[in-house]
Amino acid sequence: MNGGTLRSLGNATLSLLAETGAMWRLAVTSISGLVMTPLRGQRVRWRETLVQAVRAGNGSLALVGLICFLVGMIMALQSAYQLQTFGAVEMVADLVAVSVSRELAPLLTAIIVAGRFGSAIAAELGTMKVSKEIDALEVMGIDPTSYLVVPRLIGLIVTLPCLTIFADVIGILGGMLVGVGVLDLAYNTYVEHTIDSLVLQDLYTGLVKSLVFAAIIGLVGCHQGLATRGGAEQVGRATTAAVVRSIVLIIFADLFVTAIFYVRG
Repeated sequence: MNGGTLRSLGNATLSLLAETGAMWRLAVTSISGLVMTPLRGQRVRWRETLVQAVRAGNGSLALVGLICFLVGMIMALQSAYQLQTFGAVEMVADLVAVSVSRELAPLLTAIIVAGRFGSAIAAELGTMKVSKEIDALEVMGIDPTSYLVVPRLIGLIVTLPCLTIFADVIGILGGMLVGVGVLDLAYNTYVEHTIDSLVLQDLYTGLVKSLVFAAIIGLVGCHQGLATRGGAEQVGRATTAAVVRSIVLIIFADLFVTAIFYVRG
C-alpha cells in the first residue's frame, strides 16, 4: 500500500469521523430544541410536523406496498425451492413471516423513504442554505434547528414505524398469495403457521429498527442540506450524498441492532 492510498484512506476516515460528530451535534441540538422551545415560550411547530409526516408516509406508501408485496412473493418461492427437498413446504409461512417482520420490511421501507424523503429534505434545506434563507432566519432570531430540523425528524420518527407495520402485512400477504395459489397450501394452514411463528420480539425488533432508521434518515438529510455550500450543483451533490450515506448507515445500524437482539436471545 503506497503513500497516496494511505493518505486517501486517512482523509476518508477523518471525513467520516467529522461528519459523524456533526450529526451527533445536530441530534443533540434537535433534542435540546424540542425540549427548550416550550420553555422559551415558543410553540413547537406541530402543524409542520404533521405536514412532514404526511409527506413522508403518503409519498412512500404505494411504493413500499408494491416492493414488499413482491419481495414477500419472492421469499415464498425461494423458500419453497429449498424446503421442498425436506418435505417441509408448509414451513414457507414461518420463514416469510419472520424474515419480513424482523428484517425485510423495516430495511426496505427505510431504503425507500431515504431515497424519496431523505433526498427531498437535503434538497429543500440545501436550497434554503444557498439562497441565504437560513441566514435570514438566524438574523430574525429563529433557531434553524428548531424551526426546520425538528419537525422533519419527528415526522419521520412517527411515520416510519407505521410504514413498517404496513410493509409487514403486505409482505406476509404476498407470501400467502404464493403459498396458497402456487404451492397449494391450505389457507387455514398458512395462517396458523404464520401466527404460530411470530412472537412479540419479531414485531418490536422491526419497530425498533424502524425508529433507528428514521433518526438516521432525518439527521443525514438535514445535515447534508444545512452543510451545503455554493450553488445549485452543490445542492445536487448534497442530495446524492444524503441518499448514499443514509443507506450505508442504515445497513450498519441494521447489523448493530440485529446483533444486540441476537445476543439478548
